[in-house]
Amino acid sequence: MTSAPTVEPRRPFHVVDLFAGPGGLDMAAEALGIPSIGIEWDDDAVATRLAAGLKTVHGDVRLFGPDHPDFEDCNVLAGGPPCQTFSIAGSGSGRKAFDLVTGFIRRMHAWYERERTGKKGECWEDIQRELDKLDDERTGLVLQPLRWIFEAMLRPRHGQTQPRPFEVIVLEQVPAVIEVWHEYERVLRAVGYQAKARVFHTEQYGVPQTRRRAVLVARWNGAELPEHFLPPTHHQYRKGARSTETLFAGRAPWISMADALEEVYRHVGEAKRRVMPFCVVSNYGSGGDPKARGRRESNLPSATITGKWKRNRIVALDARETEMDRLSNEEAGVFQTFPYRYPWQGSDAAQQQQIGNAVPPRFGVHVLSAALELGVPQADVWERLLRWRPETRSPEGASRADGSA
Repeated sequence: MTSAPTVEPRRPFHVVDLFAGPGGLDMAAEALGIPSIGIEWDDDAVATRLAAGLKTVHGDVRLFGPDHPDFEDCNVLAGGPPCQTFSIAGSGSGRKAFDLVTGFIRRMHAWYERERTGKKGECWEDIQRELDKLDDERTGLVLQPLRWIFEAMLRPRHGQTQPRPFEVIVLEQVPAVIEVWHEYERVLRAVGYQAKARVFHTEQYGVPQTRRRAVLVARWNGAELPEHFLPPTHHQYRKGARSTETLFAGRAPWISMADALEEVYRHVGEAKRRVMPFCVVSNYGSGGDPKARGRRESNLPSATITGKWKRNRIVALDARETEMDRLSNEEAGVFQTFPYRYPWQGSDAAQQQQIGNAVPPRFGVHVLSAALELGVPQADVWERLLRWRPETRSPEGASRADGSA
């Protein structure tokens, strides 16, 4: 029979970030003074992480587990598995993927209970073989954090004699994944975690961009998480509303593109200044009309930065709408709340994709602070993000799937 998991007195937090991308959540952890290590398979994203000095394992999350020596000190599990297959819009394939994953989650829960009680039955290898046969491997990747959670509860870590559950879990993805996180929530509660999943508007946390994210937070044997475990610090953007309109006492105005850029100009002397005001004209239609291009003026938050953000035009707010240079990688990164100096690597297309897919570090700071019960982030945290430069760090080497450096 497998030993029951035990919990030692709380140790300093150490994050393992699955599907870590270019480092949005790791930058958040660094701003909070929390060590982290990320697993990422994409060569360009790994190159960006190494240029930023972020500790990285270069490989496939499926080939690792919490018992790997690199993760023996990690007591916080974070991650955002690729979940493009879960869009409920369109052909219905997203709903089919959700139903499929829901079945797998329940089977994984049953597998964990059998392992815990020493009963025979379907093992993880049986489930993995079926996952390997899926038409789109991304559908199965959303299950990897749950595998890590169960393995940490079932098996001792490297150098340990007893299983040691992750103390805190933080998962985030696009809003369409919220139903998957709710299924996680139910299973995690059944095995001893307090868990809560919700969709958040990132501009309500100081991100100069309207972007929605589905977040799951869970704590091992902790107190019940409040319904509003991540209280907003800023107003939500509403079309036609002014940032100074006081809808909720104590909340700051949302941050515009101009605000974000001006803050950079005050802290980063070499930043290239953009003439303002300006307007971002979307490459996509609005309101169901492909010819009605979405528009955001610079005194508003940016629309969601996607992997195709460079297709958007920038025009001056003059009678002729004079064409201006399109957003630079540095500016798009700033709208994602990365430091202006962040060292994006790879081809221009690869950099655009990394920026569009990343977790906004500022939002990550709020999520980690709430999950780890650190209190409201103070001004020094944001100052560190603004002034950050890669030259001040000692880059870490990336270990690979075979354990080599």
